[in-house]
Amino acid sequence: MSYVIGIDVGGTNIKTVAVSITGALLFQRREPTEEDRIDWAERIRQQIKRIESQQNGPAAYIGLAAPGLAAPDGRCIAWMQGRMEAVQGLDWTLYLGAAQTIPVLNDAQAALLGEVWKGAAIGCRNVVLLTLGTGVGGGALVDGRLLRGHLGRAGHLGHICLDPQGKPDIVGTPGSLEDAIGDCTLRERTQGRFASTEQLVQAYLAGDAEASAVWQRSLQALACGIVSLINTLDPEVVILGGGIIQAGSALFDPLEALLDRFEWRPTGSRVRIVPALLGDFAGAFGAACHALQVNAALPASTTF
Repeated sequence: MSYVIGIDVGGTNIKTVAVSITGALLFQRREPTEEDRIDWAERIRQQIKRIESQQNGPAAYIGLAAPGLAAPDGRCIAWMQGRMEAVQGLDWTLYLGAAQTIPVLNDAQAALLGEVWKGAAIGCRNVVLLTLGTGVGGGALVDGRLLRGHLGRAGHLGHICLDPQGKPDIVGTPGSLEDAIGDCTLRERTQGRFASTEQLVQAYLAGDAEASAVWQRSLQALACGIVSLINTLDPEVVILGGGIIQAGSALFDPLEALLDRFEWRPTGSRVRIVPALLGDFAGAFGAACHALQVNAALPASTTF
C-alpha cells in the first residue's frame, strides 16, 4: 500500500505520522527534539527507516514542516532566527538521501493544511487558523489556496496591530495580537501573578476578580483580531489551536458573545469558530498533505 510520511520539527518535539494516500493514520510518534544534541536530525532519519521497515517498503512521499520561512523552491527553511536555527538552510532531500524531493513548509501553514485535510475544516476552502500559546501563529487558506506571500510571511497573524500606540512586539509590530494574548507577555500583563494561560483560566473560573479582568481583556483582543481577519480574508471557519483551547467553554462562550457584538454579518450568517482537532499532530498531517500536493497525488475527491 502506498503511504506518505509527514514530519513536524518543533523546538520542543518532533511529531511524525505515516498515513495512506487518503489520509488514514498508520503510525504516529512524538519525541523530544533536544535540539542542543547534534544527532537530532539523524534521529529523524532513523525514524523514517523504522517506519519503512514496519510498512514493508519505502514511503511514496515524505513532507516536512518546521518553524521559519520556507525557501521559494520549498527544499529548506530559508530563514529562522532566535530558535531552531539549525533548520535554516538544511536541504532535507539531500540530507536524507531521498529519491523524491522532500517539500518543506512553515509549521503553522502545515498545521492549517492538516486541519483542512483531516481535521476541523474538512471540505472548507476559506479558512483561518490561529495557534495560541507562547506566541500567536497561524495560516490562511483562501479559495482553496494556502497563502504564502512574497517571502513566506503570510500567516504570521499574531503580528497584526491592535494598538498603534502599543509596545513593539518581537518583530516590531506595535500593540500586536500576540502581545495582547500570548503567554509571552502574561507575566507582564498580570504583574507577575500568572505564568501561563492555564493558571489564569483556573483563577478566572475560581472567581478571582483580577484574573477575570485580565481574561476578559485578552478575549476582547482575540475577538478584535478575529473580526479583523474575517473582514480581510472572509473565511467560512476560524480554527483555534494551541494550549488555550483547553479552556473549553471558558474560552468559546465569552468569545462567541463578543463576536456577536463585533462581527460584520452582511448575510446574517456567522463565521464558525471551532477548536483544532488534530492537536500536536496537525503539522505532521499537513506536511504529509503538502507532499501529496506537490506531487499531484491527492485523491480527486479532495475539495481544497
